[in-house]
Amino acid sequence: MSLYARLITNHPLANVSFVVILLLGVLAYLGMPREQDPEINFNWLMVNTVLPGASAEDVEKKVTDPLEEAIGTLPDIRFVSSTSRDNSSTILVRFREVSERQFDKHVTDLRRLVQNKYNSDLPDDAKEPDVQELTTSNGFPTAMVLLTGPANDERLRRTARQIQDDIERLPGVDRVMATGQGDPELRVEFSPFEAAARGLTAAQIADAVRGWFRDTFAGRARVGEDDWLVRVIGQQADADYLGGLTVLSPKLGSPVPLSALATVGTARARPSSLASSNDQPAVIMAITKKSKVNTLNLVADINHYLAEREATLKPGGFSLLLFDDQTVPTKQAIGVMETNALIGLAIVLGLCWLFLGSRLALLISLGIPFSLAGAFAILYAFDFTLSIPVLLGIVIALGMLVDDTVVITEAIYYRIARGAEALAATLGAIREVGLPVLAAVSTTIAAFLPLMLMPGIVGKFMMLVPLVVTLALLMSLAEAYWMMPAHVVGLKLDFTTPSRMQPRRERATHALRVKYTRLLVLLMRHPWISGLLVLALFVGAVTLVATGAVRTQFFAFDPIRLFYVNVDMPSGSAIDVTLRETAKVEAVVRRHLQDGEARGVTSYAGVKWTDTEPLYGESYGQISVSLNPRGTDMREVSEVVEAMRGEVKALPSPGRISFTQISGGPPAAKPVKLRLLGDDVTELRAAAQELKQAVIGIDGTRDVTDDDLPGRPQLVLQLDAEALKNSGLDPATVARLVRLHTEGEIITETRDSGDKIEVRVRGATPNQGGADRGAVNQDGLSDIQQLLADPVALPDGGTTTLSALVHADTRIGSGGIKHYNLKRAITIESDLDKARIDTVEANAQIAALWDTMEARYPNTRIDFSGELDDINESLDAMKMLFLLGIGLIYLILAAQFRSYWQPLLILLTVPMAFTGVVFGLFITQNPLSLYTLYGVIALTGIAVNSAIVLIDAANARLASGMGLFHATLYAARRRVVPILITTTTTIGGLFSLAVGLGGKSLIWGPMAASLVWGLLVATTLTLFTMPILFRLAMQIGPTLHGGLARRLRRPAAT
Repeated sequence: MSLYARLITNHPLANVSFVVILLLGVLAYLGMPREQDPEINFNWLMVNTVLPGASAEDVEKKVTDPLEEAIGTLPDIRFVSSTSRDNSSTILVRFREVSERQFDKHVTDLRRLVQNKYNSDLPDDAKEPDVQELTTSNGFPTAMVLLTGPANDERLRRTARQIQDDIERLPGVDRVMATGQGDPELRVEFSPFEAAARGLTAAQIADAVRGWFRDTFAGRARVGEDDWLVRVIGQQADADYLGGLTVLSPKLGSPVPLSALATVGTARARPSSLASSNDQPAVIMAITKKSKVNTLNLVADINHYLAEREATLKPGGFSLLLFDDQTVPTKQAIGVMETNALIGLAIVLGLCWLFLGSRLALLISLGIPFSLAGAFAILYAFDFTLSIPVLLGIVIALGMLVDDTVVITEAIYYRIARGAEALAATLGAIREVGLPVLAAVSTTIAAFLPLMLMPGIVGKFMMLVPLVVTLALLMSLAEAYWMMPAHVVGLKLDFTTPSRMQPRRERATHALRVKYTRLLVLLMRHPWISGLLVLALFVGAVTLVATGAVRTQFFAFDPIRLFYVNVDMPSGSAIDVTLRETAKVEAVVRRHLQDGEARGVTSYAGVKWTDTEPLYGESYGQISVSLNPRGTDMREVSEVVEAMRGEVKALPSPGRISFTQISGGPPAAKPVKLRLLGDDVTELRAAAQELKQAVIGIDGTRDVTDDDLPGRPQLVLQLDAEALKNSGLDPATVARLVRLHTEGEIITETRDSGDKIEVRVRGATPNQGGADRGAVNQDGLSDIQQLLADPVALPDGGTTTLSALVHADTRIGSGGIKHYNLKRAITIESDLDKARIDTVEANAQIAALWDTMEARYPNTRIDFSGELDDINESLDAMKMLFLLGIGLIYLILAAQFRSYWQPLLILLTVPMAFTGVVFGLFITQNPLSLYTLYGVIALTGIAVNSAIVLIDAANARLASGMGLFHATLYAARRRVVPILITTTTTIGGLFSLAVGLGGKSLIWGPMAASLVWGLLVATTLTLFTMPILFRLAMQIGPTLHGGLARRLRRPAAT
C-alpha cells in the first residue's frame, strides 16, 4: 500500500486533525481583534516643534530649515513636506517602500538626527521636537468625547483633565488629544510704571522671582550615626505665597513686596485650541488606539466609563458624551461582509446539493469550514486583526474552496457508481484529476500572490486579500486530497443505490451534456462563427472603455457618516475670533440637520482634521458633524452636505468655508492636489492665484482651496545702538525686556495635583485681549505703538521708554511657509463631483491649462500629487503584477502540460474574462476603479481553471488512442458538468456581495461584480470556443512543428 493510501485510510488521524483545526479556527475567529481597516504603517513620520512667540519666518529660519537639513541626509526618502507657521513647525517625512526592519532603522536615525539638531542648533526657547509615526491607528481618532460645561473656567479644565487621565489609563488607548483645554499658570503681571518708579526693570523682577521660586537639594549632612537630607523649598503652587515674595529695589535700597509691583494670580495660558458646542464652552478629546487593539472592545470600555462618570457630572451642569466613534462604521462594514459571506455560503451549499445531491454536497460542504478555520487559525497565530480586507478575501475564496473538492468528488462518484470500491475509486480519481486540480488551484494562487507586492497605501491596505485567499485555497487542497478522501474511504460510501432525487439529477445532467455536445458539434463544423463572436465581443469591450461608455472612477469609497465644515480664517485672526466665526457657521449647519439625524455637532479652533493628517494653527476652525447610523428614511452624507452647501458657503464670513467628507477604505488625498514649487515667492503666488482660478473654472470641481494665507500684522523692531549706549543697557537685556513687556517669559515651572504649572512674568499692558477668555482687558491695545510706551528703569536711576531704545516698523507676515522637498511651495486642492469628471481627466485638463501659463512663470514648476499620485503608482504596479501573474501561470501550465502552445491557448481565457468584466460594468453602470482592476488581475487565475480541466481531459483521451475530433468532444462532454459546478459555486460565493443582498459596499460590491461577470462570460466562451481552438491547434501544431524541425535539421549549404 502506498504512503498516500495509508494516509487516507488512517481515519482517526484525519478526523482528529479535522476537529482540532475546526476548534482552533473558531477560537481564532472569536479572539481576533475587530477593526474596519487593517493596521497600516504609511511610512510617514511627523516632526512637530514649538517655538513660542516666533513668526512663521522665524520658525522657518530657526527651526524648519535646520531640521530639514538634517532629515535630508537620510536615504530612501520619498518626499519631505513642511509647514512653518507662527509658533510651530510641522515636517512630514514619507519614506519609500522599504522593509519593516529598514523603516525602523530610518525612524531611529531620524529621531537621533532631530535630537542632535535640537541640542546643537535650535534656539534655547524651542520645545523638544515630537516625532510621531502615522498609522491607521493614530492617524484618525478611534473615538471623540465631548465635555461641555456652564462656563470656560477652572472647573471645566480640571474636569476635562481628570477625564483625559482616566481614559488614557484604559487598556488599548494610545493617546488622548484634548482640544479646548487651556493649561494653568501662575501669572505675575507687573506694572511698568510701578516698576520704573522703584528703579526696577522687568528683567530684574523675573530674575528675582526665579531666584525665590526654586527648590534646592543641598545634599546630605552627617549627624552622629545618621545622614540627614538638606532641602531648600521655594516652590508652592499658591498665588498668595508668590505675591509675598520680595524684590530688591536699587533705587530704594530695600526689598519691595511683589504684590506692590504686580498682580499675582492663577490664570490660563494662551490657548492653542478652543471648542464649543451649541454656544456652550467645551473640551473635545480625540482618542487614538494602540496597534492591534480591538476597536469594538475599546469603544465599549470608553462608553462604560462615560456612563459611570456622566452621573456624577450632571449636578454640576456638565454634559459628557461620545459624539463620534468608529464602532458604528466598523460594525456596519464587518456586518455587511459577514452577512454577504453567510449568504454566499448558503448559495454555494445549495448549488452543491442541486448538482450533486445531499451526500456529495455534505462531503463537499465539510471542506468550507475546514478551510476557513485553518485560514483564521494561521491569521490569528501571526497577530492579524479581523478587518474588511480579511473578510473580503473570505468572500472571494468561498466559492473557490469547493472547486477542487467538487472535481475530485465527482471523479470518485463516477467510479463508485460504476461498481468500484471506495479506496480504489479514490486512488483512481486522484490519478485522473489530481494534477489538473493542483494546477488549477496553483494558477489561482499565482494570480493572487503577486498582488501582495503592490506598493503604496492601496497595496498595503489590499495585501491581506491575496494572503487570505491563498491560505484558504491551500487549506482547501488539504481538504480535497486528504480529509474528503479519508471520509469517503472511512465511511465506505456506496453510490450504486441512488437517492430518489438522483435519477432526476442524472437525467438533467445527461440532457445538459447532450444538448451542449450537439451545439458544440455545430460550432466545430463552423469554427469561424465562434472566432468572430469572441473577436467582436473583445473589440466591443475595448470600445466601451476607450469611448468612456464605461465610467472611470479610480477611487470609489464607502462614506462614513461624519463630515467636517472647515473655516479657514485669515492668519492674523486670534483664536477666540476663529472660534466665534466657526460657531456662527455651526448655527447654520444645525438648521439644515433634520431631527434625530445628527449624533453630535461641535465647533473648535486651533486644529483641523483632514483626510490624512491633523493641521494646527489658530486660524483653523472646524465643525465636526457626526451623523447617526442611516435608517430607511435618513439622508446620505452627500445629500446632507449638498443641502447646506449653498447657504453655508454664502455666509458673510472673513474665513474661507469648505467641506471634507470622510470615507472608508484606503486613506487617499484630495482628487486634485497641485504643488507649485519655486524660490521666487512673488512669482509663485501669482502663478498659484491664476491656476486656482483656472481650477475653479473646470466643470465638476468644488471646494477649491489653497494654503497661501496672509499672515499676522507684525511689529518689527531693531535695536538702536546709540540709544543703548546712552542708556547703559546691553542688547540682550533690551531684547528680553521687549519679550517681558509683550507676552512675557516662563521663568520656571512646578507641578500640582498632576498638572504642570508654569510661572509667567509679563507686563500688565493690555496686550493680551482674546488670549484668555477670563482676562480683564478683552479689547487689547488700540494701537500697537502703545506697547512701546512702557517706561523702563535705567541703571543710572533715570527712566526711558521701549520706543526710545528701538526703531519700529510694521509689515504683514506670512500665514504659513510651505516647503516640499526643500523648495517653497503653494498647494491647491479640490474635491470633484465624480459623476461629472474623474480624477485623471481633471488633472489632464489642469496640465493642459498649466501648459498655457508656464511661459509666464519660468521659475515655477508644478507637481501633481494627491489621489493622482496614488492612481499612477497603483496603475504602474498593476501592469507589472499582471505580467508577473501571467508569467507564473504560464510556468505552471507549461510544467503541467509539457507544452509551449497549450498554456498560451489556455491564457486566451484572460481577454475573455476582461470582456465579461467590461460588459458587466456597462450593464450595471458601476465605474471602472482600481479595485475593479485589482479584481481583473485576480480573475486571470480563476478564469483559466475551466480550460485547464477541459484540455487535460482531451489530452488524456488522445493519449489513450482516441481520434482528435472524438477526444475533444468526449473531454468537453465529460467535463462540462464539473466546470459548470465549479463556476456556479464561485459565482454563488460572490453573488451576494456583488448585488448587495447582505448590504451594499461601493468599494467591494463592484469588485465582486466584476469577478462574477468576468467568470460568467469567460466560462461560457471557454466551453464553446476552447474545444474548437484546441482542435485547430492540434491540427496545425504538428505541421508547424514538423516543418520547423526539418528546417533546423537541414544541413547548412557548403
